[in-house]
Amino acid sequence: MIQTIQTTPYTDQKPGTSGLRKKVRVFQQPNYAENFIQAVFDAVEGKAGTTLVIGGDGRFLNREVIAKAIRMAAANGFGRVVVGQGGILSTPAASNLIRIRGAIGGLVLSASHNPGGPDEDFGIKYNIANGGPAPEKVTEAIHARTLEIAEYRIADGAVDIDTPGETRLGEMIVEVVDPVADYAALMEQLFDFAAIRAAGLTVAFDAMSAVTGPYATEILERRLGFAAGTVRNGTPLEDFGGHHPDPNLVHARELYELMMSPEAPDFGAASDGDGDRNLIVGRGRFITPSDSLAMLAANAHLAPGYAAGLKGIARSMPTSAAADRVAAKLEVPAYETPTGWKFFGNLLDAGMATICGEESAGTGSDHVREKDGLWAVLLWLNILAAAGKSVDAIARDHWAEYGRNYYARHDYEGVDSAGADALMAHLRAHMGTLPGTTIGGLTIAAADDFAYEDPTDGSVSRNQGVRVLFEGGSRVVFRLSGTGTSGATLRVYLERYEPAGGDLDAETGAMLADVVAAAEEIAGITRHTGRTAPDVVT
Repeated sequence: MIQTIQTTPYTDQKPGTSGLRKKVRVFQQPNYAENFIQAVFDAVEGKAGTTLVIGGDGRFLNREVIAKAIRMAAANGFGRVVVGQGGILSTPAASNLIRIRGAIGGLVLSASHNPGGPDEDFGIKYNIANGGPAPEKVTEAIHARTLEIAEYRIADGAVDIDTPGETRLGEMIVEVVDPVADYAALMEQLFDFAAIRAAGLTVAFDAMSAVTGPYATEILERRLGFAAGTVRNGTPLEDFGGHHPDPNLVHARELYELMMSPEAPDFGAASDGDGDRNLIVGRGRFITPSDSLAMLAANAHLAPGYAAGLKGIARSMPTSAAADRVAAKLEVPAYETPTGWKFFGNLLDAGMATICGEESAGTGSDHVREKDGLWAVLLWLNILAAAGKSVDAIARDHWAEYGRNYYARHDYEGVDSAGADALMAHLRAHMGTLPGTTIGGLTIAAADDFAYEDPTDGSVSRNQGVRVLFEGGSRVVFRLSGTGTSGATLRVYLERYEPAGGDLDAETGAMLADVVAAAEEIAGITRHTGRTAPDVVT
């Protein structure tokens, strides 16, 4: 039996670049999750009889909302729901499953790298048929529907998401699948598992008590034969063990300290809450996400899946220009896009790019339409095995050829929104006066508010972040993030280019000191936010 439940709209359900993210207690309000899911289903055209993928990162509330979503899918005419066993699907695995099943789309229940638990964060994102995040025209339609929704539809009946196989809920088939199997098979197609096994490498992988635990255990320990215990914190927990599942040098500090110690294995890595981000650390050498993108692109041909070469390389605007130099050497296009994987998805669908990446620790390729943390780890392992070099040697050789983009991101989290908005307004109002001025020995060559015209469809995205470019290749970028759930997060991206033959192995903080000082003088960060230092430096 299908019930039609009367409801009233909530005014705060506008999805961002990564779906709708709020505190758990917001989602626990009466009909809050149901309203948003119904708005998604109302925005999906031609859904009758089609396949829908559902899964999430296992955080608190995951199972409860998945059960509701399945019952609502049955009431809204879908023909089949494919759900990961226990409600588990990493974001890249969900993207793969949507693609190989020919699904109309999928619901990914995740707040990515944000903390989990009863007092923490939850999220729902809709991915379209290509496996990637919904584009703005779809999220705008979803938002418009949330503001006028008056009822939602839900089927009666119990939902079992723990037993593999098919059952029926009304006219709809509910198929519970192994969340790892299809993804692991895809990785075996892309990478030379035999070469990795034969290389004799030692590895430490921190799954951060999040979704990649089962994936990493199956692939690294079972299929690649790394020692038991290679995967740490490998059981997904509803609260991620009380930790913040963001693979950076603050929240994965234990892994970083291991890799800097005499007991370090050859290779260290971590992934985040939903499995789409990565941290790469070699013995004694941290690789920034921007450098990792460039180094993976430069060496991707060593893996079978990329032996034919790359069609292009894409990076988000805040990501360092290191990848651009690789694209120039390979004589392939380089694309600079706004932040948000959906922009990469257009390029990938059009066959214009092969490898994409963001400074926020997301890298991926045309194998799915999401960033993919474990994919990056496996490509690194394939490169190490094929080249017979250490992470440190790969990095040094790369910088000797291309030069080095010293890079850091300063995050000011939970900033008062009014203060953050005032800072950005001040920057935009004064951009025109900046070129030609000198601050602390750095001369400003240009300043703008980044805008992007998508080469695949001509759409234009404006106001994507203020860029201040200095003579000689240094720059600073200011941008407000949309991935938090309270207040505003101000991100300040700092970059200094050192050409080949220059000082290529200095301390990053020292090399960026002048750029940091200039950023404060230009933006008045302390004056606008009251903060004298960032909360997180990556």
